[in-house]
Amino acid sequence: MTSQTIAQTIKACASVLDNHDGSLTFNEPSLEAKILVGHCVKKTFSQLIVDANEYIHADIQLNIKRCIERRLAGEPIAYIIGHQPFWTLDLDVSEHTLIPRSDTETLIETVMNLPIADDASVVDLGTGTGAIALSLSSEKPNWQVLGIDFKQEIIELARRNALKNGLKTTFLQSDWYHALNGLRFDLIVSNPPYVESDSPYLNQGDLRFEPRSALTSGDHGLADIKTIITQGKMHLKKGAYMVLEHGATQAMPITKIFLEQGYSQISTIADINGLDRVTLAVFDKPL
Repeated sequence: MTSQTIAQTIKACASVLDNHDGSLTFNEPSLEAKILVGHCVKKTFSQLIVDANEYIHADIQLNIKRCIERRLAGEPIAYIIGHQPFWTLDLDVSEHTLIPRSDTETLIETVMNLPIADDASVVDLGTGTGAIALSLSSEKPNWQVLGIDFKQEIIELARRNALKNGLKTTFLQSDWYHALNGLRFDLIVSNPPYVESDSPYLNQGDLRFEPRSALTSGDHGLADIKTIITQGKMHLKKGAYMVLEHGATQAMPITKIFLEQGYSQISTIADINGLDRVTLAVFDKPL
């Protein structure tokens, strides 16, 4: 690769993304080029502008080329650069976790509108990067927030994200409620696996690279949700809330599960695109 300035490199990378022959379409090739080049040269967007005429060293050019090749193969930018913004935070990501998505911010907004005490105890099941748990901690510093996931490497990543963002959220390795030993909470939240295992969407876009264990669930995508709702009755205080993210067509069956398990005050909230995304319920009769 010949020696180029930052501006020339961004333009060349955007052209490669925009004109490649593969099946992928990059809606914002210029933006993606800026993100990848900025990552490799360790500069912010504003620094890329100020230093536009600075030449890039050959070994960094090679690294940029590798990043572009990974992107052309469809690998998500978040995995390439190792982090992703979510809510007001910047979160490290890994191949063990889902990439935090703006859809999940609907869950955060929903929780922020609930009448929950300032000293509430909260558990986030399947915390992944810690996106939900850490966002709630950032908004409600007096809440006692616990994030749960089943792999130790995921828990370690979430703890690093807490440290990175200056938050005191607690994380614990557990298979759903297994390690909670009868603890009860004012709020249970989760973005669980809810995609059907044979869904064609699993072979499209970013989902091809994300861990199936964090995406798919049996029983038409409802198996883990059923577990969370059913077993949650033993971990909710009287009048406590459960708030779940789910697929756009799952609100009705989830509402049915909540009703069958004795929950009340059930409602569904749409995301920014108008799709059903979050369903919440109250449990008034703890076991």
